[in-house]
Amino acid sequence: MTLRKIATIGNPVLRQLARTLSQSELSSPPMQTLIDDMIATMHDADGAGIAAPQVYESVQICVIEIAKNPRYPERPSIPLTVLVNPVLTPQTDETFEHAEGCLSVPNLRAIVPRFCEIRVQAWDHRGENLDFIAKGLTAGVYQHEIDHLQGQLFLDRVQNTKTITTWADFDRFHRAAFAETAKRIVQRFGQ
Repeated sequence: MTLRKIATIGNPVLRQLARTLSQSELSSPPMQTLIDDMIATMHDADGAGIAAPQVYESVQICVIEIAKNPRYPERPSIPLTVLVNPVLTPQTDETFEHAEGCLSVPNLRAIVPRFCEIRVQAWDHRGENLDFIAKGLTAGVYQHEIDHLQGQLFLDRVQNTKTITTWADFDRFHRAAFAETAKRIVQRFGQ
């Protein structure tokens, strides 16, 4: 596995619609290596997820995992999940406020509205069908990563620009309030 360089805001690769993959392309050694490299890069950067465009590959792959992540202590655990060609379908119009950061937007966080419940349909890394419902904070993480495959960053979804803050000031002034909000969301949705 190789650690990949992470593209940051302003790089055109982050604004492209990533292309879908065929089953045969997914099973190829270069794509399987890409997935392994994405997982290693996500772990090295303490990310909750990473999408292929973030490592300069404009293809429809993202990986997600949260397990005692120091950057996201209020988030519920998410087992390692690989999504290929994902399709996200909101299951409700109801949204919640999600405090987000991004490996491609260093040192910034902001509040973003996310759907409370979504359906995710995709392939896993072997091309097997995935079809599941995600709720609450977990749904927010999936929405964030799938946005990358559509050429969107979390900053595009910010409705109140006054919520944009540095990581240090988020920790200093806002983390406690968000932790309370996160606790309520987890209690309501279990995720």
